[in-house]
Amino acid sequence: MQLFLMRHGEAGYHAQSDRERILTETGRHHTGIMSNWLTRNVSAFDLVLVSPYLRAQQTWQEVSKHFPEPRKWLVLDELTPAAEPGKAADLVLAYAEQYKADKVLVIAHMPLLGYMVSELVAGVEPPIFATSGITLIDKHAEQASLVWQHAPHSIS
Repeated sequence: MQLFLMRHGEAGYHAQSDRERILTETGRHHTGIMSNWLTRNVSAFDLVLVSPYLRAQQTWQEVSKHFPEPRKWLVLDELTPAAEPGKAADLVLAYAEQYKADKVLVIAHMPLLGYMVSELVAGVEPPIFATSGITLIDKHAEQASLVWQHAPHSIS
């Protein structure tokens, strides 16, 4: 299975709550750049799992313009910034197994994503994700490896 972990695009701070923050124009632009770049590595996703926060939903809207409709996509309350990383990682893997997904995209937040990488790949320190940044984890049976991590500034 290829697991693509993506942080939402840059978001503004003018909102009633953290949950309601929206993408900036830069956030939309960088997400578009990353999505276009990602089409070189993957043609479609079997499963997409997205945080319920508005900026993550908007990031998925931008990404979805570049890919065909996935077989399944779900909004998961367990993908919020302060969610428990072990539970989130286990849930992502359980859904991937349930839907027999080989290519899975997860759109969520820091610090959750960094800690999820550590949960999924033994011996890896939690990496920092830039906004719109994506990490690829390759998982076969019980073995998982971090293949690459890229951000808008590292692909141009």
